[in-house]
Amino acid sequence: MEKMTKYRQLLKQILESYSHASVSVPNEGIERLLITDEEHGNFMLMRIGWQGQKRVEWTTVFARVKDGKIWIEKDLTEDGITSELLEAGVPKHDIVLAFHEPEMRQYTEFAAA
Repeated sequence: MEKMTKYRQLLKQILESYSHASVSVPNEGIERLLITDEEHGNFMLMRIGWQGQKRVEWTTVFARVKDGKIWIEKDLTEDGITSELLEAGVPKHDIVLAFHEPEMRQYTEFAAA
């Protein structure tokens, strides 16, 4: 299987598991959305809705498959999806922690870009 196809399927699988887990803790008025764009390699887990008179729009995870790597743009999960990617066999040099400034990525153990 092509690496990029594998990465897309892996991201979808991981975010689906988070999406199903969050449904077990209902929050009235708030929808949990899993948005997958496998063709373009974009994956997002978010919450949207209303709490009383306050609008809630919260992106929990946003990850992309880009330039042969997995770019984690945002990850507010408790342990982070990076550990699951590593457990699934994705090498560190194929994971970009894009939520860090580009100049700071060189100091992580992951890909700079």
